Amino acid sequence: MFCMGLMLGAVGGALIVANSYKARSLVKKGQAEFTQKVNEMMDEKLKEMQRAPEQA
Repeated sequence: MFCMGLMLGAVGGALIVANSYKARSLVKKGQAEFTQKVNEMMDEKLKEMQRAPEQA
């Protein structure tokens, strides 16, 4: 019975968050920041790879 209530609570919470504008905007903001950081890291790696042949 406890597990059933836990599952229903999780589903209910997910539905509330899915319908919440604030929650969606926070998730989108987090995704955008993560994507930006990954892009910056990839740019740095590419620059390092381009410099490596010059040093050899």
